[in-house]
Amino acid sequence: MRIKTGSGLMTVLMVAALMLAACSNSNGSSSPSASNPEASSSAPASESASPSAAEQPKEPLGKYPEPVTVSMVLGARTPESKDVPSGLTPDQNGYLKKLKEMTNIEVKYAWTVPYEQFTQKFKLSIASGDLPDVMWVDQVTFEQFKEQGILGDLTEAYRDYASPTIKKWMEFDGGATMNMMKSEDGKLLGLPSYSDANQSLQTLWIRADWLKNVGLEAPRTFEELEKVADAFAHNDPDQDGQQDTYGLALMKSLNFWGFDARGFFYTLGAYPYNFIPGADGKLVAGETLPETKDALAKLADWYKKGLLDKEWAFKDENKVVEDMIAGKVGLSFGEWWYPNWPLNLVKDNDPKAEWINVPLPSYNGNPGKSLVPRARLGKILVVNKNFVHPEAAIKMANFYPEMTKKEYNDVATPANGYVYEWYEPRVSNPTEMETNYIQVNEALKANNDGYEFENGSGALLYETAKKYANGDQASWGLTFSRASEDGGWGITRQVRDSGQIVRSGFAGPPTPTQVEKGASLLKLTDETFTKIIMGSASVDEFDKYVEDWKKLGGNDIIAEVNDWYVKNPMK
Repeated sequence: MRIKTGSGLMTVLMVAALMLAACSNSNGSSSPSASNPEASSSAPASESASPSAAEQPKEPLGKYPEPVTVSMVLGARTPESKDVPSGLTPDQNGYLKKLKEMTNIEVKYAWTVPYEQFTQKFKLSIASGDLPDVMWVDQVTFEQFKEQGILGDLTEAYRDYASPTIKKWMEFDGGATMNMMKSEDGKLLGLPSYSDANQSLQTLWIRADWLKNVGLEAPRTFEELEKVADAFAHNDPDQDGQQDTYGLALMKSLNFWGFDARGFFYTLGAYPYNFIPGADGKLVAGETLPETKDALAKLADWYKKGLLDKEWAFKDENKVVEDMIAGKVGLSFGEWWYPNWPLNLVKDNDPKAEWINVPLPSYNGNPGKSLVPRARLGKILVVNKNFVHPEAAIKMANFYPEMTKKEYNDVATPANGYVYEWYEPRVSNPTEMETNYIQVNEALKANNDGYEFENGSGALLYETAKKYANGDQASWGLTFSRASEDGGWGITRQVRDSGQIVRSGFAGPPTPTQVEKGASLLKLTDETFTKIIMGSASVDEFDKYVEDWKKLGGNDIIAEVNDWYVKNPMK
């Protein structure tokens, strides 16, 4: 079944804050959306005459007595595995065959293209007025389709057919992300794929062997951090007799997915590039607040003192990583995943390198508080409103977690034609990181090789952690990022449990003014901040920047963001 839309087309550019980042598993590409759609009431209900859902047993993977055809479109990523049979195409995916075998759902692709071509192809499909039954869309497209009345109601389908696993995942954050998927009258219009927002929490990574060489301890305060950065820049921390190191890793984008200035700002209580609750409860733009001016002054002072790389404003993330691997820098703010990349490469290059992870230092007696996004949202599962089997989409969401169970380990392999990159929808498991951490540590402490792990990734992590405990240094990255109590996730969860975090308040799609003026305001912000840090502009230039930012559209954005916030308050 297809739904017809009007021929008008509006392309929306989404201004995104993160990271996603490497290893963070991000689906952040923007998809186009139609304007002024007109749903065709004459479209056939289904390509196959199937009994209604009400006549079927309400089971998560219940099999239809007759085939139910579901139309979709796909941007096919290149499979990671080299074991995928040559010539295999997405419509021959083993997952689709197994889905048909289990549920009698038959996926038919209206078209498939390489992943890089998907956005443009989907734009053309919308312009021609042709949308499939089931779609896997981003937040921008979801919000536009919701406004245009394209989306079908998933309320009953979710209630009756969602598996216990899917429901557990959806309720992980208390239903907050699910609530963002509802219409004003409470109908569920999408099933979100999201991850634990605490995965964006910032901590501080330090070369412990360098600390020992310069005779310092891990910093607990900002003043101690500055002493460490100074020693790393000037006291020959690698003991090679040369002045060839600097203090803090920093790339040209101050707000990125890694090796940026977020952790520095957060340490000083500044939250630029985010909307946070102000004293009156309304959202304010962090880049316009006095704390950000203070943090910029500190960064400018560090640059002047040689604690930052003189060329930082010209280096992308790859150049910064090259410096880390080459042993030129030993401090970096970042997320839990750093040991898996690039810190593992640092150790490969220098076996003496030892990294530790610590919470953000305090400043002026106040603990450093990392910002955590309100939502870490990926793609959203939706159906068009004329599709008579919305429960089929829910069953398709139930299916992939089922296939990750260990009884299918020998079946669902790339060599057998199972290509996970080509199966949609793959709803993320927001509980995976925490569940694996808890279960792996339980199994390690009990030396229980027979432990029943909830996730296959947990079993793999356990085996990797055992190898590391037995001296396999190649297993350090995975172990120290995900399983070690003093490692990436170990410290992250300690900070989370201490409550030393600040949550951003806005998690909606770009507002109208952000779409129109967001790029120019972001450019103004980046250029002003960079000039202040490098000393080509006085820190007092910040005050004029704030005035200009507000006049050039910032005030309108703040108003629009708060309109959304009133309708979507944090609980």
